[in-house]
Amino acid sequence: MTTTPTRDELLTINEVSALLHVPVATLRYWRHLGTGPHSFRVGRGVRYQSADVRAWISAKRRSGR
Repeated sequence: MTTTPTRDELLTINEVSALLHVPVATLRYWRHLGTGPHSFRVGRGVRYQSADVRAWISAKRRSGR
């Protein structure tokens, strides 16, 4: 059973990978290009705010890509 992230929840790269059904390597590549969901570092790890991931999905849906 999958839970829906709350508005301010921070997600790991593995969680976003599972949510978007893309490999972690793809998220790293998008991060390198600056084209994926907004991400930031917390210590040594990369985190994504769930609201940013949802906004990125919505923008992709509107643009048809």
